[in-house]
Amino acid sequence: MPERGRYSHRFKFDVPEPCNDSIPESDAFYTLNVLLGFSQLPGLGGHEHADIRKIYDACCREVGNPRVRTYMYGMGLWAGAKLDIAPPGLLIDRVKAFLASPSTLHRLSAQDIGMLVSGTAAMALKEGERWRAAANIFAAHLSEHYHHPTTHLFYNGSTGHRRRFSSFASQVYSILALYHFGEAFGADWAIGLANMAAAQVISLQGPRGEWGWFYYVPRGEVVDFYEIYSVHQHGMAPAFLHRAVEHGVPGAREALVKGFLWLFHDNEMSISMLRPHERMFYRSQVREGELDSIWRRTRRSIVNAALARSDTADNHRGLVLRKECRSYELGWILWSFGARSDYVEVTGRREFVV
Repeated sequence: MPERGRYSHRFKFDVPEPCNDSIPESDAFYTLNVLLGFSQLPGLGGHEHADIRKIYDACCREVGNPRVRTYMYGMGLWAGAKLDIAPPGLLIDRVKAFLASPSTLHRLSAQDIGMLVSGTAAMALKEGERWRAAANIFAAHLSEHYHHPTTHLFYNGSTGHRRRFSSFASQVYSILALYHFGEAFGADWAIGLANMAAAQVISLQGPRGEWGWFYYVPRGEVVDFYEIYSVHQHGMAPAFLHRAVEHGVPGAREALVKGFLWLFHDNEMSISMLRPHERMFYRSQVREGELDSIWRRTRRSIVNAALARSDTADNHRGLVLRKECRSYELGWILWSFGARSDYVEVTGRREFVV
């Protein structure tokens, strides 16, 4: 959305005509995610959206919006560090406020804490000691209050009824955060936790490479596979699996490639998730009748947890597409593959040739 200096919350396909759908606080977070992806690309100065600093600053000012999710603060720090742009004072003050209030920390989700670890670790590598102290606090909180010592999955939160039911995103942000922290400061304990969590998530991958959506942490099981999101397959899972490969986690590379190839016909719907004209991916595959039904998914997860049973990717009576693409999805694929040439079986596919 050049008139707003943002990328949109989502782009809708075919309803009734393709169009952007804007939600200001979501636009800002997703745009920061896209800018993080841009940091992996050479020659940003010649990009059509060349005023990266102006876009970054405008998005970071959105932290004053009460509807902004906390993990946006971490994304702002991370993207700023990678783009060599100093975060604005308002963003820094918000992060300091979390550090000064242990009770506030306990109200944050794993996604919030994970992204704050990644952001402060990136800033520490750029600016030094004060950010290292912040990263230490966030990383310790993540490992002490969110990590399950037996299943090695991450809880959704440190308290509350939802705590035991955790999303795939909670696993990604937490694992990636511990890799970032461990690599930045030589913290072997963080790499060890990340390796064990990555191995557990890999063990729960579906037979066609699907990454299940909802986990019951105490038993280390997927209790609801759907929705299955394209961004998990092509961007978010590869983000931590690249690190897992580097640290010798068995099966990490194979899981990455298999998950990516799910996008191209090797999925339950036997279709390509890529829209070649727009060069975007359909957002997800959903059980029929559940495009707008959070309750049915919630009930399934609770029942499966109560009966001590897991869900499977073929447990459906038909699937439909969520016909949209969110801009952060494209940011994640750029982050995971924009600077890599060692996955030719993925990036060299004919569908990507322009």
